[in-house]
Amino acid sequence: MSKRVLLLSVSAGAGHVRAAEALRAYADEYDDVSTLHLDVMDYVPDSFRKVYADFYIKLISAHPHLWGMLYRRSHTLNPSGLTQKMRRMTERLSTRDLLKAIREFNPDAIICTHFLPAELLMHEIRRERLHVPVWVQVTDFDLHRMWVISHMTGYFAGNEEIADRMHAHGIPPANTHVTGIPIMPAFSRAPSREACAAEYGLDPARQTFMLMGGGAGIGALESITESLLSMEGEFQLIVLCGRNTKLLGALQTLATKYPSRLFPQGFTNQVERLMACADAIVTKPGGLTTSECLAMGLPMIVNAPIPGQEEHNADYLMEQGAALKAIDAIGLVYRVRYLMQHPDKLAEMSRRAKDLGRPHAAKTVLDTVLADIAAREGA
Repeated sequence: MSKRVLLLSVSAGAGHVRAAEALRAYADEYDDVSTLHLDVMDYVPDSFRKVYADFYIKLISAHPHLWGMLYRRSHTLNPSGLTQKMRRMTERLSTRDLLKAIREFNPDAIICTHFLPAELLMHEIRRERLHVPVWVQVTDFDLHRMWVISHMTGYFAGNEEIADRMHAHGIPPANTHVTGIPIMPAFSRAPSREACAAEYGLDPARQTFMLMGGGAGIGALESITESLLSMEGEFQLIVLCGRNTKLLGALQTLATKYPSRLFPQGFTNQVERLMACADAIVTKPGGLTTSECLAMGLPMIVNAPIPGQEEHNADYLMEQGAALKAIDAIGLVYRVRYLMQHPDKLAEMSRRAKDLGRPHAAKTVLDTVLADIAAREGA
């Protein structure tokens, strides 16, 4: 019989949802696995969603340093303290519809890509109202204490240090699995640089840099693009504008002055094909984006990390030699120029990135969960 795996995410930032979607995409390649992906924010009242998800997004956008302070403060709170008990009590008031959806799907296992659904289900497990194995996938190269939840079947870590931190917080080593962070199957099937370059009108032989929309964190993306274009040297610049049509239009106009150098791109669900054309990428250090870059062996210049988890992601990447960090637009231009002038450094960063990459993380997670289901059925 087909095994049913329920994927639970939270749309507070895109990474948690993308990790769940990556697991779903890999599961589609199994003949005997069916999945359902639910966003927990679809099963809570609007008032709760505004406080939990919308407030988070507004806070990290407008007041990132305040978020950093809250992140550090909440990491040191006693899990059994009054503040945590009150928060959990509030969360439990909004679970009826979610639990109904879980019962209707009747899963053999549940994988949570955010700590909130895991925490909600912990309450049900402790009351013996839920008897399904629940797994937790951490989606950054960091472990906040909010992710440490009792009664979970197992945890999936992005690297060995995160697994060690899990052990230090009381999670048994037997329950931790170093898998990497789930990313889409496309990133494990490296497309041809030549084919992708031809698709976008790029010269595959020329040095190419890619600037993600997150680069706006160190200044206006249009002015940063102009600064990069003013540099000497033979190179190409891909700028990914996402859904920002105003920016895309402005850069398309600018590209008429640099027809063989600037290549602005709008939203795409095939970012791996653009990455295949690049020698390095400028990006914010989110857990999913950096995992995608590592899988592609793509060196990074990380910028404007969100205080907290993204800062730790950036530290990890720099420590491992796969990334440089730019704190402002001047520093960004300097680092791009430096990599252009030091191809050996760029090649070494690419090798380090490739060594760190875990392109099949999602498959490893699913195989672990399915093996556990089989063992339980055979017991």
